Amino acid sequence: MKKEKQKIQNSIIKRYRKEIWCNFIRGVDEYNLISDGDKIAICISGGKDSFLLAKCMEELQMHGKKKFDMCYILMDPGYKDNHKKQILKNAEILGINLHIFKSNIFDIIEGKKDICYLCARKRRGALYSEAKKLGCNKIALGHHFNDVVETILMSMIYNGEFKTMMPKLSSVNFKPLELIRPLYYVREKDIIAWANHNNLKFIDCACKVTEKQIGKRNEMKELIKLLNNYYKGADINIMNSTKEVNLSTIISYINEK
Repeated sequence: MKKEKQKIQNSIIKRYRKEIWCNFIRGVDEYNLISDGDKIAICISGGKDSFLLAKCMEELQMHGKKKFDMCYILMDPGYKDNHKKQILKNAEILGINLHIFKSNIFDIIEGKKDICYLCARKRRGALYSEAKKLGCNKIALGHHFNDVVETILMSMIYNGEFKTMMPKLSSVNFKPLELIRPLYYVREKDIIAWANHNNLKFIDCACKVTEKQIGKRNEMKELIKLLNNYYKGADINIMNSTKEVNLSTIISYINEK
C-alpha cells in the first residue's frame, strides 16, 4: 500500500507536473493562498478533485517553503453505504487520515427549490463550523478551472449578473476563517487523466436528490465544449474576462464587501 501511495504521489510532480503541479503552484502563489502558521482543513467530498487537492497539499507541506498544518475533514451529509465505502477505500489507498462528521443536509434539501445552490451553501456552513472547532483558520475546497468558468456562465445566463468563483474568500459568518481554492488553474480533464493513470475510481455527485437529474453544471459543461469547438481558448478568455473589467463600459455595478 505504501508503494502504491508513493507512485500516485510521484505522478503529480512527475508525469503531470506541467498540467497539475505547476498550475496548482500557480494558483497558490498568484493569490497568496497559504501563509506560514496556517492550519488548513482540506475538505474531502469523495470526488476526484478533493482527493487530488489533498495529495497536492500534502506534497506542498512536505517540500514547500511555507510551514503550515493540515487536517482532512469529510462531512457525511447522508451518503449511501456504497458511496461511503468507496470514499473510505480511496482514503486508505491514498494514505489520508479522515476526520468524519455527520450532518443531515440531504434530508433538509429534499423537495426544495435550487437544491444544488442550497446544498453547497449548507455544506459550506457545516464545513466552516467543523473547521473552527478543529482550530483551523482556512478551509480548502477542490474547485478547479472548469468550475470557475462554469460558474461565470451560470451567473450570466441564469441570474443575469457577472460574477466569478473567487480563489480566496473571507467568511462573513465564521470570521476569521478563509476559504481557498488551490486548484483554481487545474483543468478537469487533467484531473481525470491523473485518476485514470493511477486506476483510481472516485464517486461523482453522491446527492440522492439529484442523481436522476441533469444539473445546470452539466449544461454548462456542454456549452463550454461547444464554445471551444468554435473559438479556440474560449474558456480561458471567459475566465480572463473577470480580471479585465473596464468599469467605464459597464452600466452599473455592485460593490459588495
